[in-house]
Amino acid sequence: MVRQLGELENAIMTRVWRWNRPVTVREVLQDLQSERDIAYTTVMTVLDKLHRKGWLRRERAGRAYRYEPVSSREAYTAALMNDAWATSDNPAAALVHFFGLMSPEQRDALRDALRVAALFPPDPAEPDSAEGAADTARADTGETPPGEAR
Repeated sequence: MVRQLGELENAIMTRVWRWNRPVTVREVLQDLQSERDIAYTTVMTVLDKLHRKGWLRRERAGRAYRYEPVSSREAYTAALMNDAWATSDNPAAALVHFFGLMSPEQRDALRDALRVAALFPPDPAEPDSAEGAADTARADTGETPPGEAR
């Protein structure tokens, strides 16, 4: 089970993921100070905790450490989504509700991701194979998406 990052942990990891290179405490501190008043020791403590939790690896660089992520933000997000989905007693219904919350752009991204993963290659016989999957999920759950008549 993946624990969601705290607010400061997330702010720090966001920078480490975005920079995509080993970083020092001082670099993270300087960037964070543009948004908030924060001490060097606070940033150092959080980076050390993230290292001990397995989010970061570190290497000695002189008297300091350089930190880099163990995995990507996308992998972290996927793990959170998977954990959330696993808590449902009815995964199909949870997915139907989740899809109902998605914007059209997010649904397009989902279709693209499924094609890339080759889990559900497009069916040339169906104009939009994603709707077929949604119909199946609705039949399993008895749910009607918002804006759709029964």
